[in-house]
Amino acid sequence: MKSLIKLTFKIVSTVAVLALLVYFGWKYIIPKLDQKNTKDNRSYLVKKVFDGDTFEIEIGGKSEKVRMLGIDTPEKWSSEKFDRDAERTGKDKETIKKLGTLSSEFTTRLIGGKKVILEPDAKSDDKDKYGRLLRYVYLEDGTFVNLKIVEEGYANAYRKFNVSKQSEFIEAETEAREKKKGLWGDVDGLKYMDLRDK
Repeated sequence: MKSLIKLTFKIVSTVAVLALLVYFGWKYIIPKLDQKNTKDNRSYLVKKVFDGDTFEIEIGGKSEKVRMLGIDTPEKWSSEKFDRDAERTGKDKETIKKLGTLSSEFTTRLIGGKKVILEPDAKSDDKDKYGRLLRYVYLEDGTFVNLKIVEEGYANAYRKFNVSKQSEFIEAETEAREKKKGLWGDVDGLKYMDLRDK
């Protein structure tokens, strides 16, 4: 009789442990594995736009910088990239700064003070070396912000890292260049420089 009770206890204990493992795995582990491939359907208020491809939101009371995936805009602040852009394009820093400012102004008009939805890319890291979230960005009306900035001629398709939507960005950039949209045309007498990584 005692051995039957012990056996029953072992079976019930094993089933209970397995049930707990399944429950916690389903609740905590599986969503984390899947989150790199899905949009976060929560919307976040854009608190500040830093430049044409970087902005700040608040998540859980903490400020987070977001770097838009797959696109690159001219710099408006002095930085290593700002210096590289000037050297690579042969443009003076004042011209690059003006172009960066125009790109930043476009992005501010597009998302500044609005709510956005973020989507990670399974091909990309979660954050860059500066700690910024790397995301595709959507307005609540479904506008794909990263693509819109390229379509309107205020960003290049960023070719340094291969992301899932890269072909869309390259196609949009080609069309914007052909139509001389945004910075690809004459903007305050400025011609946009080719910032693509070659």
